[in-house]
Amino acid sequence: MQNINLDQTSINALRFLSVDMIEKANSGHPGLPLGVAPMAYTLWTKHLTINPTDQHWVNRDRFILSAGHGSALLYSLLHLSGFGLTIDDLKQFRQLNSKTPGHPEYGLTDGVEATTGPLGQGLGMAVGMAMAETHLAAQYNQPGFNIMDHYTYAIAGDGDLMEGVSHEAASLAGHLKLGKLIVLYDDNSVSLDGPTSMAFTDDTPKRFEAYHWQVLHVENGNDPAEINAAIETAKQNSDRPTLIDIKTIIGFGAPNAGTNAVHGKPLGKENMAATRQKLGWNHEPFEVPDDVYQNFDTNVKQRGIISERQWQAQFNDYAAKYPELATKFLQGFKPISADLGLPASHVGESESGRNTSQRIIAAISEQVPSFWGGSADLFSSNKTNVKTAEAYQPDDPLGKNVWFGVREFAEAAAVNGMVLHGGIRPYASTFFVFSDYMRAAIRLAAIQKIPSTFVFTHDSVAVGEDGPTHEPIEQLMSFRAMPNVNVMRPADINEAVAAWQTALSATKTPTLLVLTRQNLPTLPQTDQLAAQGVKRGGYVLSPAQGEIPEGILIATGSEVQLAMAAQDQLRDAGHDVSVVSLPSFELFDAQSAEYRESVLPSCVTRRVAIEMGTSFGWEHYVGLQGKIIGINNRYGASGNPDAIISQFGFTTDNVTATYLKTFSEAAEKA
Repeated sequence: MQNINLDQTSINALRFLSVDMIEKANSGHPGLPLGVAPMAYTLWTKHLTINPTDQHWVNRDRFILSAGHGSALLYSLLHLSGFGLTIDDLKQFRQLNSKTPGHPEYGLTDGVEATTGPLGQGLGMAVGMAMAETHLAAQYNQPGFNIMDHYTYAIAGDGDLMEGVSHEAASLAGHLKLGKLIVLYDDNSVSLDGPTSMAFTDDTPKRFEAYHWQVLHVENGNDPAEINAAIETAKQNSDRPTLIDIKTIIGFGAPNAGTNAVHGKPLGKENMAATRQKLGWNHEPFEVPDDVYQNFDTNVKQRGIISERQWQAQFNDYAAKYPELATKFLQGFKPISADLGLPASHVGESESGRNTSQRIIAAISEQVPSFWGGSADLFSSNKTNVKTAEAYQPDDPLGKNVWFGVREFAEAAAVNGMVLHGGIRPYASTFFVFSDYMRAAIRLAAIQKIPSTFVFTHDSVAVGEDGPTHEPIEQLMSFRAMPNVNVMRPADINEAVAAWQTALSATKTPTLLVLTRQNLPTLPQTDQLAAQGVKRGGYVLSPAQGEIPEGILIATGSEVQLAMAAQDQLRDAGHDVSVVSLPSFELFDAQSAEYRESVLPSCVTRRVAIEMGTSFGWEHYVGLQGKIIGINNRYGASGNPDAIISQFGFTTDNVTATYLKTFSEAAEKA
């Protein structure tokens, strides 16, 4: 029998733990915890199946607080439910090096499923988690054994649903009929600056209905029974994701409730006292009645422990009956170890980066059941589909080719969600220039330290006739500027294989594979050197004839062949230079000082870098006396690719001439 008084006391405990945190920190967002506590409490104690003693249980429900500014509420839930957050941790809210940072951070706080705060991305990651659940269920569930069978829940606010990524993600989820995705919408009609009516007059329920979602309504966001009934109804619909539109009052109970005044700043001493009186909370800051702790222990922690124990017993039986499937299932939640088994390419062979990647993707797909991915409506151009596999669709969740549609931001967010879910090793793809649409999600992957893989083709002005809108210029350096992102631009088939192998072995770093549309020749010695050289980020591909080179030509991707040709031309002219291939700045900079010195000897100051993108950043490798052949202060052009490349100076003659300028300029200075 429901204990209404205990429910209300527990809801208020969530509210006041949250606002006490914010008040002590003198920083935070009290509006959401005060308004959302009833729906969060109902979800966690009546529906969410998690085990606070084992946050990595693979079949747990996933919960994402997409409105991450309400982090104090999540920390209150985690504390009361028995995760690894103490009262002292709550008292350190928003303080340096605490477990309770300003927005939830995955990997830092026990029980946080995703880093949120950039609005809309939590919803996108929730869609990816729900996709992962359906795909794994299709792969491994057997009659009588639903070993992958859970819900994905998210709490989203008005700000989340204004963001463009929410439209992309909601549209994708509706198309895919993700029936186990349930989003609780904190519909309070107030955002940071004021009423949402100043900028947001969408009919949100109709919008989601148009996306093929089930939409339910809760008129009283303070009524746990009404909220509970809506969640129960949502769980019965297996063919459509559900949006539960819950009418709430931001900052409920506070003097300024219902206004933006309670959105993003502490209530203050007087308003705190008034809120306590209004809601009948007669406890000191951070004081929680014992029966509230017992309530959460019984209805979250103990229920979760029992659920996992039952699941483990079922899985043991499953493993006995389907040992091969059980082994593959568990391997999916572990780091990948795969030998691609692709033979080395030799001089005389040529292939575009995208075509090489397609062969690699096919080889990985055969060996790694957890590997899958897709494209933003560019399979025919990115070459990221597995030719022997079917499309992932509502009626075929076993398919390995994900049709993300022209939704790059949601694609990247969903891939992040899949990685966070576990059991899946996904990749996303599009043209490199459209990586800008994914940028915020790639940044969030880096912050979360997750190994999402992004495959970008059409990597330079060699795109040609499509012109400057489709030709990346600044993207390479801008992503290299992101901490904890590994940008890899391979020079030929062998380097591409090594780059993919490096991406697969990553465990805490997202990887960007930047590939060509045009064919690239297999370069001398990459069949012997690329495997280790790419792993180290850079290597001497073609050494000078002497022990110490006169100069160094440094290049990435399609421009390495130019460096090799210029080396021959310079050698004929009596200049002994080495050629360095530098596919990954990040990996190279992580090597020992001794190794970096062996590749780029500090005594050699005559250096030329060659890359079809902005030159900004290459100074790090060429130094003050070096030269850079790049593209500066302009974008690309539309025309024949070879003509464009030549016009921008990416020719053997220009590389040679640019190197020789280092002599004439040195003479002038002397």
